[in-house]
Amino acid sequence: MFRVPEPSRVTTGPMATRPNEGLFGAFLLPSPESGWALQLICDNGTLPEAHGWEHVSVTARRYERTRVPTWREMAFVKAECWGPEDVVVQFHPRASEYVNVHQDVLHLWRHRDQPFPTPPENLVG
Repeated sequence: MFRVPEPSRVTTGPMATRPNEGLFGAFLLPSPESGWALQLICDNGTLPEAHGWEHVSVTARRYERTRVPTWREMAFVKAECWGPEDVVVQFHPRASEYVNVHQDVLHLWRHRDQPFPTPPENLVG
C-alpha cells in the first residue's frame, strides 16, 4: 500500500503542496546516513499519464551538495512509502530508452494493479 511521509511534506517554495493534499508531492526527510537529508518526489500513480505506476524519486542532499542515495537510504525510503510485503523495483532500462534528467537521482517503482514477478527465494537469499 503506497503512502507518503506526510510530516516531511514540502509546503513552501516551487515544489510545495498543501498539507494532506494527497499521495503525491515533494518531501524532505532526514536520511539514515548522518548529516544528510533525502529529497523525495512521490506519485501514487493515479493520474492517466502515470499508467498505474507508483513512483518515488530520491536524491541525497547536504546543503547545496547532492549525491546518489545509498542502498540503506533507498531501503529506508521503500519502508517509508510502501509496506514490508510490497515488491518495489529500480529499473535499468534499455539503452535506447534511458533518460537522465537529474543527476544523483534514483527511482523506485511499483505498479498499482499488476503484481511484479520475483525470483525464487533460494536465488536471492
